[in-house]
Amino acid sequence: MQEIKRENITLDATDKAVGRVATQAAMALMGKNKPTFVRHIDTGDFVVVSNAKLVKFTGKKLVQKDYYWHSGHPGGLKTTSMKKVFDNDPTEVMRRAIYSMLPKNKLRDGMMKRLTINA
Repeated sequence: MQEIKRENITLDATDKAVGRVATQAAMALMGKNKPTFVRHIDTGDFVVVSNAKLVKFTGKKLVQKDYYWHSGHPGGLKTTSMKKVFDNDPTEVMRRAIYSMLPKNKLRDGMMKRLTINA
């Protein structure tokens, strides 16, 4: 088996849409930018996203988009707005976008450990 070579990739989020930066980061974390990509092996790189607080929101997403989760109890659907999450921690919006773009399997947690987001 060959050794996995991981590189450091830096993405600048200044004046870019959240989804555009998140897509680039997710592709690099999965290793889809390499010719040696295979779906069942984590061959991704280390990714650093800088200037997350200077990201641009298209349309009315900042005001209209909500994040949902469920407490597990009957009637326990909870919501919070993207604006509230962004005001508390600008990096959290980017982290959630990248997290949802990664494959929903056992490799996702390892990929997220290689992600660093700077405000």
